[in-house]
Amino acid sequence: MDDGTNQLEGLPKPGDTIAGKYLVQRVIGAGGMGAVVSARHAQLGHQVAIKFLLTEFVCFPAAVARFLREARAAVAIHSEHIARVSDVGELDTGAPYMIMEYLEGRDLEEVLEEQGPLPVLEAVDYVLQACEALAEAHANALVHRDLKPANLFLAQRPDGSPLIKVLDFGIAKALDEMRDVSKPSLTTTGSALGTPMYMSPEQVRGAKSVDPRTDIW
Repeated sequence: MDDGTNQLEGLPKPGDTIAGKYLVQRVIGAGGMGAVVSARHAQLGHQVAIKFLLTEFVCFPAAVARFLREARAAVAIHSEHIARVSDVGELDTGAPYMIMEYLEGRDLEEVLEEQGPLPVLEAVDYVLQACEALAEAHANALVHRDLKPANLFLAQRPDGSPLIKVLDFGIAKALDEMRDVSKPSLTTTGSALGTPMYMSPEQVRGAKSVDPRTDIW
């Protein structure tokens, strides 16, 4: 069985140092087009997460552009419900990476698999928190396009209260692209990006034309 190790070929391994200061500790996860590791700042001692674009996708300009868009989206949105991005860079292999806030917890897909349906009040609280992040994203002319339990991360505030973080703006759509035909688009007309079970009807028909209503769906 493939454990995903082959996906990490060409990427930093535990013990390696990134940008001369981030010591890689362990692989947190890998899948799709990216991999995430935990690392510790050599001088300051604080822990971060580093997300990389998998080496096999570096030769695809659209994949690199989407990766960088995710970083820009996270920087533009100041909500506590978005994982903060503090820096971006590039490995010697050409693979881009972003330095992110390290989160402790698990995503709601894992929670649902273990516990089953959430109590109503708990589910409503989580959805409202996610909506705060989306409201700011929409105000910044960004549509997420891939909302699902796996992209809602359940962390905790310092006081122990639950804190939802919206993850993965990798296929987010910038609304100004649709308004300005002179700007290159990363989505081909008629293509469907996202997770079918959670996609709005208009997104299934063609992701290029969606607006914030697809996230509300």
